[in-house]
Amino acid sequence: MGINQSITLETARGDCYRLLAACFYQPQKSIFIDEGLLKNLASSLQQVCPEAAVFSSEMEKNVLNYSDEELAVEYARLFVGPYEMIAPPYGSMYLDGERTVMGDSTVEVIRMYQEEGLARDSEFKDLPDHIAVELEFMYYLTFKGMKAREQADDKASSGFIVKQNIFLNRFLRSWAPQFCDRIKEGTDNGFYKSLAGCLYAFIKDNKN
Repeated sequence: MGINQSITLETARGDCYRLLAACFYQPQKSIFIDEGLLKNLASSLQQVCPEAAVFSSEMEKNVLNYSDEELAVEYARLFVGPYEMIAPPYGSMYLDGERTVMGDSTVEVIRMYQEEGLARDSEFKDLPDHIAVELEFMYYLTFKGMKAREQADDKASSGFIVKQNIFLNRFLRSWAPQFCDRIKEGTDNGFYKSLAGCLYAFIKDNKN
């Protein structure tokens, strides 16, 4: 594989992390459809993980069946509460015990963010091991590694690949599949079922 093709695939892979992260924030159909988020996600996944692309295509179709209000209500029921979360979007609740937030694994996640010089956005009110934040961090590591490769900095590029593998295997792959199973078991909403299938297939793919 030539360097240009490799960079193209890395760009697509990074975009998959970034766009999947956006799907786990408060839903807005205007972003999903009008701004092309779901179409771009399907295009990027087709390049790096065709199995997940099947689910992203389903997401494009299924989102049309729901209003913004219906999506927001289901988002809250699955991921927010108020009484219980059907599918808690926090890594610590899978890695450190179901009732645990800000546990030992969260401290490790924060340390990895800090090692990259990243600080918490004061406007972000959720926890640092939220699924969207961890996916965005994988996008960041992928982007930095790709830029190092473009500059022929092999040492830095290799370093970012190592960091990606550590974060993916220590954190995301250790809890995201259970999280996806909770979504699939806990909802009849076609959009969120497809989103869970998409994330599961992408995270489990060894190339990622």
